[in-house]
Amino acid sequence: MASAAALVVGLFLFGLGEAMLVAANIGVSPWTVLAQGVVVQTSLTLGQATLALSLCVLALWWPLRQMPGLGTVLNALIIAAVLEYVLPYLPRFEVLWGQGLYAIAGVLVTGLGSGIYLIANLGPGPRDGLMTGLQIKTGLPIAQVRGGLEISVVLLGWLLGGTAGLGTLLFALGIGPAVALSLFWLGRFTRTPSL
Repeated sequence: MASAAALVVGLFLFGLGEAMLVAANIGVSPWTVLAQGVVVQTSLTLGQATLALSLCVLALWWPLRQMPGLGTVLNALIIAAVLEYVLPYLPRFEVLWGQGLYAIAGVLVTGLGSGIYLIANLGPGPRDGLMTGLQIKTGLPIAQVRGGLEISVVLLGWLLGGTAGLGTLLFALGIGPAVALSLFWLGRFTRTPSL
């Protein structure tokens, strides 16, 4: 039960961090760039587009022989719900330094959410399962697979009208250290080893 609670809290924080990046309005994470592109090309909202993309990614799991878990399903639902229902209430900043600090805070909150979500260990998110499935299928190093996916979705999202910018760069450079810091900090309180 504690793992399920940690999963929900972690995914809420992950979604909140993503929403903060959107509210900062200087570029978003790679998969949100794609979701924004889908929004531009359709009548979907950002939360709906995020959920639709998660379902499409999950469909790609079948030929990769990946198995979803509770975390997989809740990942798709909770992050989309936060973008749908919390984002409209977040403050906005008009000056670049405020937007930049807001984006950095968004990356840190996303990293904290990721750490809590990973410690719950109840199944990978749709995008993580795609990454590990492709890595197993291709035999390529995980960094190359992850990098290839992230670059591909940013480019596709940007071509569709999504917003790539400083926030996207901050996310790309900061999410790894933010997750590592989160796991280190959480490990001190939960006796879970940091990665």
